[in-house]
Amino acid sequence: MGRPTTKTDLLTAATTNYEKLNALISGLTEKELSTCFDFSSDEKKKESHWKRDKNLRDILIHLYEWHQLLLNWVHSNQNGDSKPFIPEPYNWKTYGDMNVELWKKHQSTSLEDAKSMLQSSHTEVIKLAETFSNEELFTKGVYKWVGGSTLGSYFVSVTASHYDWAMKKLKAHKKKCAAI
Repeated sequence: MGRPTTKTDLLTAATTNYEKLNALISGLTEKELSTCFDFSSDEKKKESHWKRDKNLRDILIHLYEWHQLLLNWVHSNQNGDSKPFIPEPYNWKTYGDMNVELWKKHQSTSLEDAKSMLQSSHTEVIKLAETFSNEELFTKGVYKWVGGSTLGSYFVSVTASHYDWAMKKLKAHKKKCAAI
């Protein structure tokens, strides 16, 4: 399926990819869970997140924190408090720095807490998406605070697309562990 462009497709993709992510996680071996992520020998993995995340907890917390960004952004703007999606002092050019700060914030968070936090935030994001109509989610210009995109595209990005990103990273880690 391509990138969702309807409410039904958004909810289906978010739920399906979340279930796939959880299935992948539940199949991780003790070796895969205990081995630190290291993609430094792969020249194709240049983006900073390949260096930033060191374990499953880091990935889960990243997903959780991006859920929080969406939830806070939507709720603030719905309540008349105009806020950008990326909180100050960050912006779309510097969000990598924000991601590092979010990573640092959770270095003492346990894996079990990260799993629980992600489960809760996923449920909250899905419930919030369900409150909007298809038009509110996928018609440009409905909410001026969304800018030139659609609200639904933000929901897709922090759920289905982000879960794809997490699975890609975990699969790369599994492959690396198998080669050790």
